[in-house]
Amino acid sequence: MIETETPHSAFSAEAELEWKARADFAGVQKSSCSKKETVLLGYILLSCQQKTLFLPLSETMRNQVYQNIAADHSKGLKKFAVLIDPDEVDAKALNQLVTLGNENHVDYFFVGGSLVIGDYLDTTIKTLKQQTNIPVVIFPGSIQQVNPNADALLFLSLISGRNPELLIGNQVLAAPYVKKSGIEAISTGYILIDGGAPTTVSYISNTNPIPSDKPEIAACTAMAGELLGMKLIYMDAGSGAKRAIPAEVIAAVHKHCDLPIIVGGTGLYLQAIVSGIRTPEKAYETCNAGADIVVVGNAIEKDTSLIKEISFAVHSVTV
Repeated sequence: MIETETPHSAFSAEAELEWKARADFAGVQKSSCSKKETVLLGYILLSCQQKTLFLPLSETMRNQVYQNIAADHSKGLKKFAVLIDPDEVDAKALNQLVTLGNENHVDYFFVGGSLVIGDYLDTTIKTLKQQTNIPVVIFPGSIQQVNPNADALLFLSLISGRNPELLIGNQVLAAPYVKKSGIEAISTGYILIDGGAPTTVSYISNTNPIPSDKPEIAACTAMAGELLGMKLIYMDAGSGAKRAIPAEVIAAVHKHCDLPIIVGGTGLYLQAIVSGIRTPEKAYETCNAGADIVVVGNAIEKDTSLIKEISFAVHSVTV
């Protein structure tokens, strides 16, 4: 079928630019292509003109966020993410968080929440994309939280619980929308750790968290996620937690699981308040125990100086 050569004059200027961009990305020069390769690229160009997807390149580009996380993990580089709940932040506060993020080496903006009412998710993501080059990653609290304007989405499976809907049921319902959106979806094993109080996520998910004094259970759960083919492990104490995830739990998961580890939960704040430990110190301890990315929620806006301090603490960890 591809033996008949399609003349390059049949391609629009836009398609020619598309060819060049894709060829440059792949390290291909048109002059170096064989006749058959040129014709095949011609059909690809025509498909581009017809608004169809060029899957090999789009898959590569959509994997950029994960590739960066994996590369940083292999180098032992620690990263700092600010979690923004669209329901909890107004336009003024969002603009302030973006400014602080740009000024203080925030590596990721995570966006999402357990509820997210109305179109706040879309508005928040668009605002972030307009004002910063920091990657925007959706941390979904429901199957409705899919938006193609973000850079990536954590495709979560709650592997610490026994609720089948959050283990695979909701994922089946969300999969067609995620696939159609074209967003980079990163398979993530979500592990809920007891933070000393009932949390929003434990209530919404109707699951029991892993006891914080059982690091071996957390480690085995993470290993199961790894063997199931997941790319990341996200350990969370949840919104409303009274204490952060113990370093011993993080260290156990890090020791027995080779995946990048994300650690979040408002316990990073509340432990600092309750026990007198400064939050940057807790962030440092969390990274030093084995976390690759520390996630802190937008309550940080209450003390904006913490963004600078936490960022410095996270990026100062060396392994």
